[in-house]
Amino acid sequence: MATALHDVNGIRLNVLVDGPTDTDALPVLLLHGWPDDHHLWRYQIDALVASGRRVIAPDLRGFGESDKPAEVEAYGLIHHFTDLIALLDQLGAPRVQLVAHDWGAGIAWGFAALAPDRVERLCAVSVGHPGVFGDAGWEQRRRSWYFWLFSHPMAETVLPRDDWAALHMWGSNPDADRHRLLLERPGALTASLGIYRANVNPEAQFLGDRIALPNVQCPTLGVWSEGDGALTETQMIGSGAFVDGPWRYERIAGCGHFIPSELPQKFTPLLLEFLAD
Repeated sequence: MATALHDVNGIRLNVLVDGPTDTDALPVLLLHGWPDDHHLWRYQIDALVASGRRVIAPDLRGFGESDKPAEVEAYGLIHHFTDLIALLDQLGAPRVQLVAHDWGAGIAWGFAALAPDRVERLCAVSVGHPGVFGDAGWEQRRRSWYFWLFSHPMAETVLPRDDWAALHMWGSNPDADRHRLLLERPGALTASLGIYRANVNPEAQFLGDRIALPNVQCPTLGVWSEGDGALTETQMIGSGAFVDGPWRYERIAGCGHFIPSELPQKFTPLLLEFLAD
């Protein structure tokens, strides 16, 4: 799958664009999370293109082959939002169907809420609406212990230990070897942690006020997997309270955190059905 660098918002994003442009179907924008890149979506990209859809799958800033600014502030959510707007404008995609996992889902919830005219529907995988975490309960607080680690400079020392065993700490990870290669590039680990350090205050995550966003207006599908060691089912189910459009929740059994690559045979048909609805 070929990619190209796109100059947007003062940086270069590595972006895969595939599928026909002469179609009435809206493009599908795919956003990965930590510590991934666009390859997370390889099975879904193949299926979407085979169904006649145009796919846009960027490496987010700080990840993959995209630029990795040195300043932590460069990874604030506002910069990710403006990256997406600039990229979609450049590609002639005023409106998309948005599918996102992990931190990509965190970005996607905010983007769908703040730019409702750009998102026809949203599929959020694993990570629920940001506003739900304050009331997600003690089990979610326990699972989010790594927020403290990632915010600390020692993370760059701790994460590679024991042959990168940390890449398995959220459950099964079929892409652990690929993630390791991504993170071992010079500066890549620190850049990837920028999205945590710029946007997550570990104390405020559970002790502060709820994040104030407009409710999402479009049809929204939330997908969670029972083997996810980082996120509870409660945080995804509770996300429906922040959706004014039609809300649907799907639970996938026998799968860890990385749903799109671990169980594509279950996730991909579900996604295709939702996008075609």
